Amino acid sequence: MSSLIQALSVALDNRQSLLAQLHQQSTDCYRLFHGSQEGASGLTIDRYGPQLLVQSFHTRLERDALLELHATINTRLNLDTLLVYNDRSQGNSRIDRDDAVYQAEDAALQDLIGHEWGLNYRVRGRHAGQDPLLFLDLRNTRGWVKQHSAGKSVLNLFAYTCGVGLSAAAGGAREVCNLDFAEGNLAVGRENGALNPQLPKMEFIQSDYFPAIRQMAGLPIAQRRGHKLPDYVKLDQRQYDLVLLDPPAWAKSAFGTVDLLRDYQSLLKPALLTTADNGVLICCNNLAKVSMEDWREQVLRCATKTGRPVREWQIMPPAEDFPSMDNQPPLKTLILQL
Repeated sequence: MSSLIQALSVALDNRQSLLAQLHQQSTDCYRLFHGSQEGASGLTIDRYGPQLLVQSFHTRLERDALLELHATINTRLNLDTLLVYNDRSQGNSRIDRDDAVYQAEDAALQDLIGHEWGLNYRVRGRHAGQDPLLFLDLRNTRGWVKQHSAGKSVLNLFAYTCGVGLSAAAGGAREVCNLDFAEGNLAVGRENGALNPQLPKMEFIQSDYFPAIRQMAGLPIAQRRGHKLPDYVKLDQRQYDLVLLDPPAWAKSAFGTVDLLRDYQSLLKPALLTTADNGVLICCNNLAKVSMEDWREQVLRCATKTGRPVREWQIMPPAEDFPSMDNQPPLKTLILQL
């Protein structure tokens, strides 16, 4: 048995009770191997419903190792999963490599459906973006939102493919608004909504974060010296009962820069002002180099300075399929009661 298969077998053993629990919750999307913490840095193995998504970020996985791990997982799960291997150690992971073993079968690249907390999600092994259409480490937070959204207005910022919005709709929210800059992301969000026709309709706003959130917060949209602002969607000032802020690590536009390391406050302040009194703001930070303790204190200070002090806070860690040996997982999530 190779060292990789041995490490994979240990990881699968460690997940036995979790997988049984997830299956009872009608969830078949989860991480089976988290290589950075389980013995193969740069390798991740995820199940998305009928699909097995293997990704390597540092070095290409050799063909024999890929075939062996696929067979091992199929045997352990008693499934015949559809394999997609994306080698992200090179320039473009969205293409097949030369060796036929890396070329996914047509069935594996079709539009598929995965499930989480009883909801249907669009699954594509390869698409215009690099990342999977559902980030699995946020599953616990989506579950929390589903349990705490009844009768509430919900704003999902940096919505990506709108999983949090879908969870809120399933939880009985009276209103759900998903906001994202990329129409392609929102298009998948609309697909996710259509895959769950029993849920109420959600709202989708395509906009840069800064002009949208600053209008909602009642703050001016600053113009950079010597630069004319591009057109932007006009929105009314208002507040929501539950707001989720899950920004990317870094992004730049004509309206501002998203920089989780140096300037989380510029994202957080308007989100705080857009959260209603006695409301909930869920904020995320996915930078591994930032500790939970330092970031939490930064968030709490910013809330106090903004005039929206936090009454209670709760850490929402990823589930056990994202182990962290030092208890400092890259994704950090705080649930703030304002």
